[in-house]
Amino acid sequence: MPALPEIVPLFLGIDWLDPEWLLDRFGPEFLWISLLILFVECGLFFPFLPGDALLFAYGVFVATERIDVFPGSPLVELLVGTTLMVVAAFGGNVAGYEIGRKLGPPLYARDGRLLKRRYFEETEVFFDKHGNKALVIGRFVAFVRTYITIVAGVTRMDRARFYTWSLIGAVLWVDSIAMLGYFLGRKVPWLSHNIDYVIIAIFGFGGLLMLFEAIRRRRTNAPEADDRDHDGRPDRDIAGFDV
Repeated sequence: MPALPEIVPLFLGIDWLDPEWLLDRFGPEFLWISLLILFVECGLFFPFLPGDALLFAYGVFVATERIDVFPGSPLVELLVGTTLMVVAAFGGNVAGYEIGRKLGPPLYARDGRLLKRRYFEETEVFFDKHGNKALVIGRFVAFVRTYITIVAGVTRMDRARFYTWSLIGAVLWVDSIAMLGYFLGRKVPWLSHNIDYVIIAIFGFGGLLMLFEAIRRRRTNAPEADDRDHDGRPDRDIAGFDV
């Protein structure tokens, strides 16, 4: 029995955060579970879910024909699946935005373990720096895509503007990462007969994401991220960039 499948859950920390474990455990239901995870991550205050890894893994699984939910070719499977994932990601954004818009100040006032006031402030700085593009750029950063949705609601960003740019971001995020996995699976056909290498590909992609997240968190938690110039704003945004 290969040791690699046992390493991935250890690396991710929790079994159900591992796409390979989800596929082995639930089979075709992997897609529906992924939709739920994407919806929650994109708007319901759980920024630690593996949205990027799930999208990449879905592309690989479809290309290597390890998942087959809809009739037709693998490409049809991919197109239908990614369309549903876009809907789930956008739906999560809408939910997060409307919750933020409804609750408003209480969310800012509560400095909890997940919803820290500092995260809101850093996200506002990110918004100020990038404008509408923040809703697209933020999609590709795990922690950011959760908070930027809530902050847009709390700050009462124009609803039509938010919906438009959020949908654009959802399409670009879902399609680009899922297609990356699909392209890899199609261009390296022996992956379908070497499952361990599929796991390595997903493992490596997830490792890169975790490395980026570790760097981001280190930068946002560093003293340099504080309001050292006393202008009432953090000196680094939630993505870890200086402002």
